Amino acid sequence: RRTLLLNGSESTLPDTPENQRGYPQSPSQRPGLGVPVIRFVVLLAFATAVIVGAAFGPFAGKETGETALFRQLFDQLRKADVIIADRYHCSYFMIALLMQRGVDVVFRMNQRRHYDFRRGQRLGRNDHIVEWVQPQRPTWMDAATYHTIPETLTIRELRFNVERPGFRTNEIVMATTLVDDNTYAKDEIADLYLQRWHAELDLRSIKLTLGMDELVCKTPAMARKEFWAYLLAYNLARKVAAQAALERGLSPRQISFAGTVQTLEAFGMALLTADSAGRLSLCRTVLIAIATHRVGDRPGRFEPRRLKRRRHKYPLLTQPRARARQSCRDGQESCDSTID
Repeated sequence: RRTLLLNGSESTLPDTPENQRGYPQSPSQRPGLGVPVIRFVVLLAFATAVIVGAAFGPFAGKETGETALFRQLFDQLRKADVIIADRYHCSYFMIALLMQRGVDVVFRMNQRRHYDFRRGQRLGRNDHIVEWVQPQRPTWMDAATYHTIPETLTIRELRFNVERPGFRTNEIVMATTLVDDNTYAKDEIADLYLQRWHAELDLRSIKLTLGMDELVCKTPAMARKEFWAYLLAYNLARKVAAQAALERGLSPRQISFAGTVQTLEAFGMALLTADSAGRLSLCRTVLIAIATHRVGDRPGRFEPRRLKRRRHKYPLLTQPRARARQSCRDGQESCDSTID
């Protein structure tokens, strides 16, 4: 079954009037001190890390949250897909809408939902099946859709502990529609959810390795094109990594994304200038080189949140730039001078 990882993030845009109108800054920031922000969600294939679907919109405003953006991607789903996501998406109506499409879910339990493993149909220790009752219609759902939602949902709830040396034991409660415990064992579901951390690494690859963390286009129209160009480049690199993995009998996720990008950049000019006779041989060489860039066994690794290099840091801007310039002119603040 196709398994998809759901995750969301944000990217910043240049602080232009056009971008501020299209993708306003966070409302928690004072005017003149923030930058435009674009929010996006992606569906990532668990097996290959390629992006199956993506949606984006403003950071704040009506129907701009990650759940609203995810609903825009429903047409990208197939029957029998399995969605893995965090507790933010674990709601009655989200699960009901996905079940209507024949999609199963593995979600972390929302912190607002009460659970009691003494009730329901017991499947094992900290593993049972319960009935969720339909709540009132949310504001984003129309009445016609609400009447198609069943009054109860059969949900499997399970709880397990994650123990890591040096860390306190972390208790995780899950909600899933994979209710057949003979087919889907509790430990396998728990292990599947713990693989969700791959989505964080994939987003890091898009934002930091490729540079999508800060978009550079100065208008919303161009920023949208830039956004899709980044995702296209990411998928093309992942495709080549998957080809290299298949050549060597590896899993696509065993190939380093950063190593793949570096190798493609190193061979880029040679691939562009090679004739048709030598291009096939060169492509095989590229795949062999990419397959040498493998990731290590990374689950459970940790690092102290400290920097080794002492880099000089400038103070943050605490007032609009125009006002800060005036303070410099008035001698109230030290400034850098620019010499033409």
